[in-house]
Amino acid sequence: MKFTFAFFAVLATAAVPAFAAGDATKGKLVFNQCQTCHTVADADGKVLAGKGAKIGPNLFGVFGRQAGTYEGFKYGADMVAAGAGGLVWDEAHFVEYVQNPAAYLKKTLNKTNAVAKMAFKVKDAATAEDVYAYLAQFSPAPADAAAAPADAAPAAPSN
Repeated sequence: MKFTFAFFAVLATAAVPAFAAGDATKGKLVFNQCQTCHTVADADGKVLAGKGAKIGPNLFGVFGRQAGTYEGFKYGADMVAAGAGGLVWDEAHFVEYVQNPAAYLKKTLNKTNAVAKMAFKVKDAATAEDVYAYLAQFSPAPADAAAAPADAAPAAPSN
């Protein structure tokens, strides 16, 4: 049952929304605070945003990724549990999480003593949406979305 839920959670959030609710320009300014702990570095290690900090996980491609799974980063047990329970980062989860990470994990895990390693809190939902809009540009589009132009006719069904 957990596998089925996790599979459909990943499937439902596989595509990054084309238009985030926030303002990426404002989000870039807010990310100046986030870069103390986080970086955005591509698969080749090229830093695209931030200063290469490694206190928090790399945020390149974070949207559509299962929580607590970035290879090489040591997550807290509660973040790993949230990911194992099906949490995949999308706009709604990200916006709620960054406003109060500990409260978010407590609610998500239904565990009153859940602990978040991230202590920083974004002041409100609008600011969190701005950060999401900024970071979304560093989440590559899924391969199948990039392969087919938006105006392409759907493939004919095969019998």
